[in-house]
Amino acid sequence: MTTKWPAVLIGANPHYASVLNEEAGSSGRQDSWSGSQEDAWADNSSESVQTNLSLSWHENLPVVVTVSLLLCVVIIATVIGNIFVIAAILLERNLRTVSNYLVLSLAVADLMVACLVMPLGAVYEVTQEWVLAPELCDVWTCCDVLCCTASILHLLAIAVDRYWAVTIVDYMRQRDVRKVGTMIFLVWSVAFVVSIAPIFGWKDKDYRSRVLNEKKCLVSQDAAYQVFATCSSFYVPLIMILLLYWRIFKVARQRIRHKPGAKAMLVVHKEPSTSSALPSNENTPQHNAAGVAAHNSSNQSSPSNGMNKAMHGGFGRLLVLTKREKKHVEESLESRRERKAAKTVAIITGVFVMCWLPFFVMALVMALCESCDPGKLVFSFFLWLGYANSMINPIIYTIFSPDFRNAFGRILCGKKPAYR
Repeated sequence: MTTKWPAVLIGANPHYASVLNEEAGSSGRQDSWSGSQEDAWADNSSESVQTNLSLSWHENLPVVVTVSLLLCVVIIATVIGNIFVIAAILLERNLRTVSNYLVLSLAVADLMVACLVMPLGAVYEVTQEWVLAPELCDVWTCCDVLCCTASILHLLAIAVDRYWAVTIVDYMRQRDVRKVGTMIFLVWSVAFVVSIAPIFGWKDKDYRSRVLNEKKCLVSQDAAYQVFATCSSFYVPLIMILLLYWRIFKVARQRIRHKPGAKAMLVVHKEPSTSSALPSNENTPQHNAAGVAAHNSSNQSSPSNGMNKAMHGGFGRLLVLTKREKKHVEESLESRRERKAAKTVAIITGVFVMCWLPFFVMALVMALCESCDPGKLVFSFFLWLGYANSMINPIIYTIFSPDFRNAFGRILCGKKPAYR
C-alpha cells in the first residue's frame, strides 16, 4: 500500500515532499514484494507439509507394513474361524440342534464383520484418511453398525435361550425352529433399525464436511443418535445378559443345594460266587449306568461302591428298570450338555464385555463431550479390539467345546462327519 505524505506535515518545501513520497513509494513496493513472498512461502509450506507427509510415510514404512500384516491376520483368522463354525453346524448331525441355530446366526454375523467391515477399516487405518466418496462412508458405517450390533444381540438371544432352558421345565422339548427363528429375526431387525437411521438423515451437521474436508469417516456423531445406538447395541443388551446369567447361576445353585434324594434307578443283584459272569451286552449303553447312578440319594450306598460290588464282589448284574427311567437318564445327559454349553456361552459373554466395553464407553463420551478426543491411536485400538471379538468367538468354541473341537479336527483332516 502506497502512502502519500500530506504537505501540511512537511511545510511548503516541495523537495521534502518529493523525497518522502519517493520513500513511501519505495516502501509500498517493498510491502507488495513482501506480500508476494508470504504467499509464495505459504505455497511452499503446503508443498513442504505434503513432502513431509510423504517422507513420514516412507520413514514409517516398517510400522505401516507391520500394522497391515497384523490387520490381515485378524481378518483372515476371523473369516476362517467362522466358516469352520458354520461348516461344523451344517455338517455334523450332533451339532445340528435347534439351540445351535443361534450360534450359526452369530457366526454369520461375525463372518459379515470380517468380509464387509474389516477390509475397508484396514485400508482406512493404514492410509489414515477416507479416500472414497461420502456415500461409501455411509454404506460402510451402516454395515459396521449392522454387523456388530447383530453380533452383540445374538449373545443376548443365546443368554435368553439358556435362561429359559434352566427355568422352564419343558422348554427344551418345546423349543423348535419357529421359536428360535423368531429370535433370530428380532435380532437382525433391531440391528437393521439401529444401523439404517443415519442414512435417513439422523446425522450431525458436520458429517459431510468431516468426510470431504477432514477425510474422516465416522458413525454419525449426533449426541441423540449415539445415545440411542450405544444403548440399543451394547448397554441394554449387556445389562440384560448379566442379569440373565446371574439368574441362571442362582437357580443352578439352589438346585444343587436343595436337590431331593431320588430313588435308585439301578438294581444290583448279587449272584453267588459260583455263578458265571454276566455276558457283556453291546446294546446296553454304559454311560447310562453312570448317569443314573449319579441320582442315588445320599442315604443309600454310594454309586461307586455299588458298581464295585457289581463288578468285583459277586459278578453283579445292572438292570435298567423302566423306559421312563431310561428317558430320565437321557434327559440328565442332555442337562449336562446344556451346562457345558452354558459355560461356553458365559465365557463368550465375558470376552465380549472385555472387547467391546472400552469402545462403547469412548463412543458415548466423544458424542457427549465435543472437546474430549481420545486420540487416533486409542480410538483405533479400541475399535479393532471390538472387531477382534468376532475372531475370538470361534477360538472359544474350539477350546471349551469338545463337540466343536472334534468337528473342526474332522474338517481339517478331511474326514467324514461322525454322524450323518
